[in-house]
Amino acid sequence: MKKQFSATIWREDEWFVAQCLQVDVASQGSTEALALANLAEALQLHFEPPTATLLPEIRDFEVETGAA
Repeated sequence: MKKQFSATIWREDEWFVAQCLQVDVASQGSTEALALANLAEALQLHFEPPTATLLPEIRDFEVETGAA
């Protein structure tokens, strides 16, 4: 299934950074085209179903939030 995404691209020193606007995923490349290609690959990996090699442990814990 193909899905449309939007990205912002900017230059940081020698690298171009591409960040997806819909999902908190980013990547980089030496050109804008490479940054977008790397972002596309990162998004594909992000949406792959997880394959656990060990069963995860579920633990309950408490956090002091300071709110009533």
